[in-house]
Amino acid sequence: MTELGPVAWPPAPIKTERLVLREPEARDRTTFIELLASPEVHTYLGGPRPRDELEREIPGAPERRPGHFVVDLDGAMIGLILLRRAVEDHRPAAAGKVYLGYLFLPRAWGFGYAAESCAAALDWFDGVLPGEPVVLATQTANVGSMRLAAKLGFTEVERFRAWDAEQWLGLRSPVTPSD
Repeated sequence: MTELGPVAWPPAPIKTERLVLREPEARDRTTFIELLASPEVHTYLGGPRPRDELEREIPGAPERRPGHFVVDLDGAMIGLILLRRAVEDHRPAAAGKVYLGYLFLPRAWGFGYAAESCAAALDWFDGVLPGEPVVLATQTANVGSMRLAAKLGFTEVERFRAWDAEQWLGLRSPVTPSD
């Protein structure tokens, strides 16, 4: 059992037209640190972590966790997709559901990579856990994430205030084998 339930992990790499979703490897460590230390990436996520702290904490080979995919473009990591069930959630609409999260390097923004890789991860998820709904939360000020949520089929469930900003919670209805 994983935090996603009885899902065999890791899956085979997921290939899209331009990208590969795969497990993290030792060569991705520098990019993990870059993602987590980037002020641009963390504008709507509470701010970046200190680079020296990340250098100490992130192991030589980034930890492999069920539901965590590296997004690879031409053999190099450009982002991360996360599908994980919240252990505890104070939003009743999200209770027990799997969250979709994503982080991309600023140099990868604006090319449709987030939409392409999130859609592929959701397709994979629908195949291994059909009928499971997925939620996504973002700040309403994050226009790009709001657009992506709509493009991926998430619809607003609620807005709430957290971390001194208005947050948006969207739900993607489950896809069942008969759909």
